[in-house]
Amino acid sequence: MSDFTRRALLATVAALSIAPSVGSLHAEDLKITIAYQTVVEPSKVPQADGAYEAATKASIDWRKFDSGADVIAAIASGAVDIGYVGSSPLAAAASRQLPIETIFVVGLIGESEALVARDGAGIEKAADLAGRKVAVPFVSTTHYSLLAALKHEGVDPKSVEILNLRPPEIAAAWQRGDIDAAYVWDPALGQIKTSGKVVLDSAKVAEWGAPTFDAWIVRADFAEKNPAAVRDFVKVTGAAYAEFLAKPEAWDKGSPQAEKIARLTGAKVEEVSALLKGYVFPTLEEQASVKFLGGDTVKAVAATSAFLKEQGKIDAVQPDYSKYVTSKYVTEALASN
Repeated sequence: MSDFTRRALLATVAALSIAPSVGSLHAEDLKITIAYQTVVEPSKVPQADGAYEAATKASIDWRKFDSGADVIAAIASGAVDIGYVGSSPLAAAASRQLPIETIFVVGLIGESEALVARDGAGIEKAADLAGRKVAVPFVSTTHYSLLAALKHEGVDPKSVEILNLRPPEIAAAWQRGDIDAAYVWDPALGQIKTSGKVVLDSAKVAEWGAPTFDAWIVRADFAEKNPAAVRDFVKVTGAAYAEFLAKPEAWDKGSPQAEKIARLTGAKVEEVSALLKGYVFPTLEEQASVKFLGGDTVKAVAATSAFLKEQGKIDAVQPDYSKYVTSKYVTEALASN
């Protein structure tokens, strides 16, 4: 054997001994970017505890966003893999054929989102908003609820000066006295309620036929390449909800759960327990049912899209929204319990 051949063989053996095979690559090599919002809900606890990292064995970059529209933009650019959004930005994204999948319904929105009027503004109902300045994050669930409330009350949205502001901007504009009312969620909601009153909330708008919900979505290409990580993300989220639903009274102001949620959301720790009651949280078992990811979520996305088109917020609707909703990962999470 020539010296050249011997050196080449030794180099090849050395390379094989240190290079991982495709089958030996570990999940530790996986990096996930997750967009979260400051909504008070149970999954903030495992987020604070590092439970998602432990379950997925991945490095996770948690990025805080102020609105679902911003989350959708980040997912569309490829900057985010998994994101927390409301049903309105979700519907808008699906209508624009963004390759996403809804993997977990966080909860049906009730009192946690509300329209608040400034004290002394003379606004008692949605019909009184004509000619007033009302702030809302555009293409959010509160934007959808505001438009639905105006429609219910027979108010032309063009008669209302609707301003596109993110929640922190709403709190600042309220403090300056720039707006008469706002439809928003916590912590901005709690801040403006100190000098305003709730005119209506999303539970009432749902009664009028326009329910809203929050959800976790994933980029379709990321899910296809990393199905186990998506399953484990769903499993951890479901476990947090199960813990809360089993004993919600334990998540009071003196609990470690309330402290962790307050830390990540900016909500007051003493208000966390009450804010958690502003949602209807489905269990992991319910997620896969016809009531949620197994059927009705698709119908809700389609109905929301139709309303957004009617209001001129999107250009077109899709004939079928089923590919934007999947119960696959919930089902797999249940099977792995």
